[in-house]
Amino acid sequence: MNLITLQNKIMRNLYCTVLSLMVPVCGIAGNNTDDKKESKETALVSVTEVKENEEVKGVFSFSGYLDSYYSANFNKPKSRSNTGASNARVFDIKSGEFQLGLAQAKVAYTNSKSEAVVDLTFGPNANMGNYGNAIFSTALAIKQAYFTYNFTNKFSMTAGQFGTHIGYEVIDAPANFNYSLSNLFNNGPFYHTGLKATYAFSDKVSLMAGVVNNVDGMGDNNRKKGIISQLFIAPVADWNVYLNFMHSNEANPDSLGNEPSAFYRVIDLTTSYQVSEKLLLGVNAAFGGQKGDYQGSGGPSDTETWGGFALYSNLAITDQFGLGARYEYFNNDSGVRGLVNSQGAGTHVNSYTLTGNIALADGHILIKPEFRLDAYPKLSGASEAQQFEDSKGDFTKNSQTTFGMAFIYQF
Repeated sequence: MNLITLQNKIMRNLYCTVLSLMVPVCGIAGNNTDDKKESKETALVSVTEVKENEEVKGVFSFSGYLDSYYSANFNKPKSRSNTGASNARVFDIKSGEFQLGLAQAKVAYTNSKSEAVVDLTFGPNANMGNYGNAIFSTALAIKQAYFTYNFTNKFSMTAGQFGTHIGYEVIDAPANFNYSLSNLFNNGPFYHTGLKATYAFSDKVSLMAGVVNNVDGMGDNNRKKGIISQLFIAPVADWNVYLNFMHSNEANPDSLGNEPSAFYRVIDLTTSYQVSEKLLLGVNAAFGGQKGDYQGSGGPSDTETWGGFALYSNLAITDQFGLGARYEYFNNDSGVRGLVNSQGAGTHVNSYTLTGNIALADGHILIKPEFRLDAYPKLSGASEAQQFEDSKGDFTKNSQTTFGMAFIYQF
């Protein structure tokens, strides 16, 4: 240390020592207790203003993911498709080739009173999940675009387009343990456009209710509006229960502009229980009804129903590896939803899925090997076409087994 540096250090220490001695002396001599109180209050106000400014400014965040997959179909269908006669699978529909699933880009702005979200998806699955709201025929779709205002810490309202509250699974591959999606998910709804409000009675009970346009569309095909609701209950720690509901008139107006009497209705139960740090159990059950036209595709003159349930079990074996099993029964014997047989009539299915989850790069990379079996009733008669295609292009199979691998990166 040179002489100048040493002198500066001595002078700085001396100055600090003298200043620390002067402050209490001045306080006593002037007996200025009010001044000190005012100074303290001013400091507190300044800190509060800083915090308020930070809250007003808010925080931007950018997140997303991309996924791809390879699926081997043991039936070796000539078309290399997993869909079967009609909608047996959604999203992972290609077999015998590597496929891009979905790429997501999500921007959010949040402060203490509000949140705004713009959530865009790209790729083949974007079109299938947002068929009513695709911007381009093969590329970009608006998955969500909404904002929320918190009137109080208990009451908030959301306006715009938002993902559906119905169901256990979601469109985002990283959020689901299983990669392939259930028939309950496949039969929707996927998203809503409208206005909803949520009131939290406590951290264990809340209620959401809203008014929306037609199912899975930015606009509306008639003047009627749908009603949605969700009751959330947490009976005990680590147990969440959601009772979901939707009712709407999805009929197209007739040639005179009259709106026919029709309805589409879903009652859905979703619940999960974290049994231990490593084991999660879940249940999804849904019951739906429909009468009359559904968005121009026709419909039953009398009320017809559909429904099903799925059981989930996820086990974390290590921090980097887990196993998830799903059993699902879905019944559309009435034929009112998309799942039908080779004759165009309603059908039902039992599905068994076992999925591994390998986490790499601190959880940013997810690799999911998956085995799935779908079994449909065998149609009688030698000439009857079954649910699935064989290697010659004939529909001779009433079951389908696939083994695949999903590759996901989330950020």
